Amino acid sequence: MSQIHELSIFDLHEELRAKRLGAEEIARACLERIEKTDPTLRCFLNLEPDRLLAQAAGLDADLAGGATKPGLLTGIPIAVKDNMVAVDSPTTCASKILENYRSPYDATVVARLKSAGALLLGKTNCDEFAMGSSTENSAYFPTRNPWDTNRVPGGSSGGSAAAVAAYQAPGALGSDTGGSIRQPAAFCGVVGLKPTYGRVSRYGLVAFASSLDQIGPLARNTRDVAILLGAIAGHDPVDSTSADEPVDDYLSELGKDIRGLRIGVPSEWFGEGLDTAIAEAIRGVLKRVERLGCRVSEVSLPNTRSAIGTYYIIAPAEASANLARYDAVKYGHRSPQPADLDDMYVRSRTEGFGAEVKRRIMIGTYVLSSGYYDAYYLKASKVRTLLCEDYARAFQSVDLLLGPTTPSLPFALGEKTDDPLAMYLSDVYTVTANLAGIPAMSLPCGFANGLPIGLQLLGPHFSEGMLLRAASAIEQDLDLARPVLAVDRAVSGT
Repeated sequence: MSQIHELSIFDLHEELRAKRLGAEEIARACLERIEKTDPTLRCFLNLEPDRLLAQAAGLDADLAGGATKPGLLTGIPIAVKDNMVAVDSPTTCASKILENYRSPYDATVVARLKSAGALLLGKTNCDEFAMGSSTENSAYFPTRNPWDTNRVPGGSSGGSAAAVAAYQAPGALGSDTGGSIRQPAAFCGVVGLKPTYGRVSRYGLVAFASSLDQIGPLARNTRDVAILLGAIAGHDPVDSTSADEPVDDYLSELGKDIRGLRIGVPSEWFGEGLDTAIAEAIRGVLKRVERLGCRVSEVSLPNTRSAIGTYYIIAPAEASANLARYDAVKYGHRSPQPADLDDMYVRSRTEGFGAEVKRRIMIGTYVLSSGYYDAYYLKASKVRTLLCEDYARAFQSVDLLLGPTTPSLPFALGEKTDDPLAMYLSDVYTVTANLAGIPAMSLPCGFANGLPIGLQLLGPHFSEGMLLRAASAIEQDLDLARPVLAVDRAVSGT
């Protein structure tokens, strides 16, 4: 029998519905697991146990009295990345400039989780303002990978992915601007989905790059991801970029036959720089999906080589505009006793922002500046259109694309902190989905040297149901056994 903290969202729901478990019992199990493992992993920036337990106890009373009927998320503790505002917790974006900031309102996704009966477990660590691929750019501390505590969990949603992988939380929310859900999902051996741009409201998500940011779920299996997506997806009238499209019944897609599905394999994703173990694992999955009745063919995304360069012009440009609001006037860090207004701006932002955020603000300001806009930002926008056309062309002949999520296995802490370009290349297979606005997800497909390998699936706009159907079939066919986590060996002394 699995321990409470090891149960999936769906299994916890079944236990709660059958009254074999209560919400307070589930919350305590998560908190005890966090107390045991988080001194090593550092997944959470904020926990408020008394608030969580009080809410869980109140929910149990409502359930016992019949005032509440348990839905799929009722009483389930969900972790939330610390760039989504919530009245229950501070929102810092892992930055000193927002230290101790508390929002007067909930992000739409947080409000929807609460409406579905979920409990906010805590706020997870991330790269500062979601800018990074390792969760080492947090202003407070790095998060460690549960499979090897000397390695990174990926980023920027590394705290959410590591918390789910380490059984601290049954599910979590992350945000994905260039791979920040999928890359840590791959590094931590969990399932992570970046929905279509506009599928999930961004209201209350602290903006990094507004045309790229998207909130999505992380969990240990595809069914739990489908449950979370169903709760947070849908049109939001207060978000002008939210799509007014009906929300599919994602759970009903699971278990459906994938026979006849056309799977495209981008040839550009299997060249130089891809780890041999990852390439072999992906090719093994391709043989499996053929046995499941899918038709596999090679496709070309010819502008892939330009994707990283395009992304690292557009994203910093939007970041420089979005982060201009942190001027120490209305909220956020203010340097004490400035000489004048200019001195307040300069000193406050210098003290409040970390090195990577400053780097991206400077790059973004440069590419938008007079005399350079046409040469950089305008040209990048045109290449973005070409990348979108690559995908549109590919989806005329195939239903989904399949390939690696990351070019490498999780790398060591500190290995790439002094080489930003090497760090940026961690996102080489993920940034194009954000530039094109299409849905993409990562799921575990094997292990190499005790470290998880992630498989990426991509589909046309609003094809999340088909993605989940394919992912579920692959997941069931692989039926991966999970080795013992390194963090468990560390805390047990074995």
